[in-house]
Amino acid sequence: MTTATLFILLFGCMLIGMPIAIALGFSSIVTILLFSNDSLASIALKLFEALSEHYTLLAIPFFILSSSFLSTGGVAKRLIRFAVDCVGHIKGGLAMASVMACMLFAAVSGSSPATVAAIGTIVIAGMVRSGYPESFAAGVITNAGTLGILIPPSIVMLVYSAATEVSAAKMFMAGFIPGIMMGLLLMLAIYVVARIKHLPSQPWPGIREILSSGFSASGGLMLIVIVLGSIYGGIASPTEAAAVSAVYAFLVSVFGYRDMGPLKKMPWRHEGENPITMVSRNLGQSVMAFPRALADEEIRHTVLDAAKVSIMLLFIIANAMLFAHVLTTERIPHVIADTIVNWGLEPWMFLIVMNLLLLAAGNFMEPSAILLIMAPILFPIATQLGIDPIHLGIIMVVNMEIGMLTPPVGLNLFVTAGITGNSIGWVIKAVLPWLTLLLLFLIIITYVPQVSLFLPEYLDQLQGYK
Repeated sequence: MTTATLFILLFGCMLIGMPIAIALGFSSIVTILLFSNDSLASIALKLFEALSEHYTLLAIPFFILSSSFLSTGGVAKRLIRFAVDCVGHIKGGLAMASVMACMLFAAVSGSSPATVAAIGTIVIAGMVRSGYPESFAAGVITNAGTLGILIPPSIVMLVYSAATEVSAAKMFMAGFIPGIMMGLLLMLAIYVVARIKHLPSQPWPGIREILSSGFSASGGLMLIVIVLGSIYGGIASPTEAAAVSAVYAFLVSVFGYRDMGPLKKMPWRHEGENPITMVSRNLGQSVMAFPRALADEEIRHTVLDAAKVSIMLLFIIANAMLFAHVLTTERIPHVIADTIVNWGLEPWMFLIVMNLLLLAAGNFMEPSAILLIMAPILFPIATQLGIDPIHLGIIMVVNMEIGMLTPPVGLNLFVTAGITGNSIGWVIKAVLPWLTLLLLFLIIITYVPQVSLFLPEYLDQLQGYK
């Protein structure tokens, strides 16, 4: 009775258009009041504990703030220039460079819609001007943008870690190889299509230009080294690395690239200026501008936007944690787990059912909400069937990637529609050929666990030798 009430209330509220966070909280509170001895005060306490007890969740607002600075600043266009110089001379190279730029930006933002918005705004129009069909360009970018939640650091992985108590650092390690593999798979498909359709390529820029663009993009590339290097090297936790990334992104955008803030558009070097004078002048400018930067309208607006996104996401997480608390208290996941195990399902059969369930949920809900609802239910079943929790997490994240591309709630579809000015239906048609590639990738990730587990296991062995 308790289980039926909880899920009927949840899906009933969602069907009438209630926001997912309110639906989760409302169904949980009503179930507690009807079937539990807990008081309203204990519910309020549980909502507070949901966020305060999960230290990993603190990384989310920091990564969102870092992503906001990098999206507003000029990091994206410098990464695109570097990617074009590296692979633009290959057949279909501009599209391949777009995928490479998405991979690089994903590694500094942790967000899929932010990746599509930052990269797609620049490259889709550029690809069309170079002779690529607009639908081809939109399909590539919309799919490549999903790498934002697979390549670490990933906000969705942090949510999974909070929901299941799995190490966030190990989740980041597990996502590294699949993320690169998916990017290379997309680039290979682009190359094949480019050969068939005779798509254009860029002229070879030369080693000097590649080095120049690489140096220009080094501000963003260094963030990848700082964040992932500190986590994988055991120097910092994901939360500490996220805090460092937010500060670094602020410094790079405001004082490094000078794309926002009081030093905006001020040149680093004047004509004929010697290096010593240049360094001292810029250092002085930066020191003098620091107080003004904290009060700058554009910077304050960027921080405010990041705060709004963080509050929205954390509110969803708090209500989902309350929902998970009801599930755990009523032993609903354990009952479901025992029932499915008693059915005699083999692990590979369970994974098929799980993927179908998650793909269906991806049509109607946002990735973080799906993970927070489904992870507490699926995790005990997978554990009893001998499926590794890290492998399970990566399978769920790849399903969430596909959910970003499926209507009616696929966020990447709306972002691309806004960039191109075309309808959602047009974007869906553009995405479909590439979506089949993502489904093939899901099958590989599901049934070849070592793709996800190789790096975490290898690093564990290295630490064991030490």
